[in-house]
Amino acid sequence: MVDVKRASFRVEGPGDAAAVRDVVTRSLEDPVVADLVDAFRASRDWLPGMSFVAEYDGEVAGQVLFTRSLLDSPERLVDVLVLSPVSVLPDYQGCGIGSALIRHGLAAVGQRTEPLVSLEGSPRYYARFGFEPGGEQGFQRPSLRIPEPAFQVLKLPPHEPWMTGSLVYSHVFWDLDCVGLRDNVWPPATSPSRPVRASTTPP
Repeated sequence: MVDVKRASFRVEGPGDAAAVRDVVTRSLEDPVVADLVDAFRASRDWLPGMSFVAEYDGEVAGQVLFTRSLLDSPERLVDVLVLSPVSVLPDYQGCGIGSALIRHGLAAVGQRTEPLVSLEGSPRYYARFGFEPGGEQGFQRPSLRIPEPAFQVLKLPPHEPWMTGSLVYSHVFWDLDCVGLRDNVWPPATSPSRPVRASTTPP
């Protein structure tokens, strides 16, 4: 039986790329999301130290990624973070490793200067981390194909009241068509650990 207390969490290292790709592919059953992670590594919106992995018995069992996007606020453009994807190997899902990994990542995010984290996912799942509906907080989703309930934000300590407006995704999401829904299915049958167009079981 998997015991989350035996898991460890750390920043992704230089030798982890292949293991992370395997985790993302097997977790989400969609190679496009693994391509998304690889594409971010080669882009200016990859933030060093913002990809985190979970290890269990020496195996990379999960990954969560935070990347750079923009908030188009009335005053100026503001750098913000997007949480996507979250992946946990099937054998470790449902054991709390995904939640612990997200909490580990958010703790690190809280030490940074960005005022906001956004994501697409299940409100019921992500509310436990403090995420709230983005529209109710004065934010506009980057695509109408993102269901309103799925667009969520977490305000961080640097957030100021004037920081509202439209979220502008990194081009990497658009290049691989990893934004919102294409099949008009909501709520997703599976977890919201990645853009909602192809979600998987909650980690």
